Amino acid sequence: MPVLGDLYQCLREQKEVQAQRIATALEIYVNGSLKVFNHRTNVELNNRIVCFDIKDLGKQLKKLGMLIVQDQVWNRVTVNRALHKSTRYYIDEFHLLLKEEQTAAYSVEIWKRFRKWGGIPTGITQNIKDLLASREIENIFENSDFIYMLNQAAGDRQILAKQLNISPHQLSYVTNSGEGEGLIFYGSTIIPFKDKFDKSLRLYALMTTKPSDLEGTGEKAGKAEC
Repeated sequence: MPVLGDLYQCLREQKEVQAQRIATALEIYVNGSLKVFNHRTNVELNNRIVCFDIKDLGKQLKKLGMLIVQDQVWNRVTVNRALHKSTRYYIDEFHLLLKEEQTAAYSVEIWKRFRKWGGIPTGITQNIKDLLASREIENIFENSDFIYMLNQAAGDRQILAKQLNISPHQLSYVTNSGEGEGLIFYGSTIIPFKDKFDKSLRLYALMTTKPSDLEGTGEKAGKAEC
């Protein structure tokens, strides 16, 4: 599979000024300090579950990394569609994608088009203010089948109440609510829920991210690096 360096080399072999200009722009990503993506991936992309962790990327590479991941997910959805398979796409810290103009626009396209291709995107965030500050959030909400809302801080509750037309009574279900309690929005329907997960189950041990639950178990969450 070709890498960015192969494109760079082809451009350098061209005589056109435009080709040389593009090659010069790519120099830092091929031979310079930002060449981290000029390699074949070490992620097994054919696994049923793939985790892309880009938190260790520097500021200059963060946006590029997010775009590469989004493009890879889109390619996977395309392949799975031909195989009549659905693809679930979970994005933690979703507000970070909406901060950058390019990744925000790409995210909106995903929310608008994925369902037609068998894709099921889910955005996850604890930073509601940052999420709602995006110009694209209305497009995200309009193309979301449901919203799953847990306990919210006072300031965030007021913003969400205005954005989603939540009544004061409904808002009480995300005010100082306990674990696994909140609201589900499905179309024009808003349903309060309580989901008490049995902590004795093996599935709970696999899914929990609480440090207090993980102490003494010797288990660590696995991750795949880009």
